[in-house]
Amino acid sequence: MRILNSIKIAFKAIVLNKIRTLLTMLGIIIGVASVIAMLAIGEGSKQSIRQQISSMGSNMITIRPGADMRGGVRLDRSEMQSLTFADYEAIKEGASLLSYITPEVSGNGQVINGSNNWPSSIYGVNPDYLSIKAVGLKSGSMFTDAEVRSASKVAVLGQTVVDNIFGEGEDPLGKTIRYNNIPFKVIGVLEEKGENTFGQDQDDILLAPYTTVQKRILAIDYLQSVLASAVSEEKAPDAVDEVTEIMRAQHRLSENESDDFSVRSMEELISTFSSTSEMLTVLLVAIAGISLLIGGIGIMNIMYVSVKERTKEVGLRMAVGGKGTDIMLQFLIEAILISVTGGLIGVFLGLGATFFIEKLLNWPTSVALYSIVVSFAVCALTGIFFGWYPARKAAALDPITALRYE
Repeated sequence: MRILNSIKIAFKAIVLNKIRTLLTMLGIIIGVASVIAMLAIGEGSKQSIRQQISSMGSNMITIRPGADMRGGVRLDRSEMQSLTFADYEAIKEGASLLSYITPEVSGNGQVINGSNNWPSSIYGVNPDYLSIKAVGLKSGSMFTDAEVRSASKVAVLGQTVVDNIFGEGEDPLGKTIRYNNIPFKVIGVLEEKGENTFGQDQDDILLAPYTTVQKRILAIDYLQSVLASAVSEEKAPDAVDEVTEIMRAQHRLSENESDDFSVRSMEELISTFSSTSEMLTVLLVAIAGISLLIGGIGIMNIMYVSVKERTKEVGLRMAVGGKGTDIMLQFLIEAILISVTGGLIGVFLGLGATFFIEKLLNWPTSVALYSIVVSFAVCALTGIFFGWYPARKAAALDPITALRYE
């Protein structure tokens, strides 16, 4: 009952000073709205990165020649040629945690159809490539294992290539194009995938049997990489370990020798980008949190003013039997009401801001429930923390001095 009366008194005091209370709330409102919006942007970015990388093949594992040296270190020629068809065969036969696997070689050149030409990349792969990369066919078919073995000159085109070398409405299937003056028969067109996380057009591509690209375009007998797909995302780390063991045995490496190859999963890439996104989110939230601190200082200031203005009221309540704890509770509840009300307004403002950011700016956002709960809890704690000292000062007033205060 005592708490209920204190809430009523605190509410009346807030209503009597609407403008002052609203100005006091502004810091809390802006702080909460900023925290929710920043967390929504950070979470949305993280999910967007995961989705985009997953669209490239979430279970994908890449095996490349040379040690896993990052930062633009150039490999010497012998290291670049250390991945062979025998390695691919060993992984294919020995790995139990892989569902699909393909050799990969690639090159750059001009795609030509009549008077039209377009610079693009050609990738030499086998039919498993589509399953590994999680891409389907828009029309036509993929080349077969028999066509790979016979090094047939057939190709599957990405939509960007089709758009640039064929006329509008022209069906590319069955047509013969040239890539670096070597003729290829078009047997299929890939579904559109758009740009990936790195801004690379995933539709600007030609697929051909890796044997054809090796012999007729690149004139090499080694593999530039091997792509594989783990049986599931959860098994990807185990699959990486399994492939590493097979490759070490294949290359006859002793325990003291370091790997002369690298095996990486998409999960590593997702983790790297996600951690970067999380760091930026923490930074943004920390900046937004400054508004909450300012709002808390504003509450402390206004409560000091309120204590000064109502000194006689405090003295009168003490004179008729009011206890110090009652006085402190009244002012503390008033501070919490201001903080929590500002928090509620801030939550709705933050949700509205998140909606407009997504719709108007086309930024990916995702509002997490925890961001609302945490923001609201911080508001209550802010009211308690910054309201406690002024409330304690009010409770410590001497009744006689308070009654004489002018």
